[in-house]
Amino acid sequence: MKEKYVIIVAGGKGLRMGTEVPKQFLPLCGKPVLMHTINAFFRYDNRIKIILVLPEEQRDYWVKLCDEHDFKISHRIVSGGETRFHSVRNGLQLIQESAIVGIHDGVRPIVPVEVIARCFATAEQKGGAFPVVPVVDTLRKRTASGSVWVDRSEYCLVQTPQVFRSEIIQDAYRQEYSATFTDDVSVVEALGGFCVEAVEGDRSNIKITTPVDLKMAESIIK
Repeated sequence: MKEKYVIIVAGGKGLRMGTEVPKQFLPLCGKPVLMHTINAFFRYDNRIKIILVLPEEQRDYWVKLCDEHDFKISHRIVSGGETRFHSVRNGLQLIQESAIVGIHDGVRPIVPVEVIARCFATAEQKGGAFPVVPVVDTLRKRTASGSVWVDRSEYCLVQTPQVFRSEIIQDAYRQEYSATFTDDVSVVEALGGFCVEAVEGDRSNIKITTPVDLKMAESIIK
């Protein structure tokens, strides 16, 4: 069985939260958001190798938080880059063996273990996987004259972790950066010739970007 890694990318500045504290460090049920995120993957597999990508200027603050909360889950820290793409690339440089590699948003702290397991199992079998949930709201597309209805059944919402065999994701991240890279699946697909498998996600796997998201996460945990 191949080794498992997860690269947790946490580069937020908290602008939409309206706080000076980056959102990954905000308290959620008594401890920083990022600790919940790391713990989710530890619950999935306590042997998984965790790589945390942080902006250079936030590393000392994170170490201080770990001391204050007696946070002992083992992880390696690497400095982030100019964009998310460059941050993930920096994390991938620490992986020197054939493995199954997940990439996850640091501010998705309550990702269910079942979602993580589905993504890793499918990636090991088929090369790559990412979780999605169906769109439930009515969708309209903006046009020059207003907007038009679109069929929501043709769309889905994309989550993380996005998981790949290491040789696939490392090859993809050797490409030059493009503004069209919105997530790891788009980076892999840009190489051509490989279709990443969509698997069932979970609506509780929310991304915390606003104060409302933080309250929702607290409610789900409680």
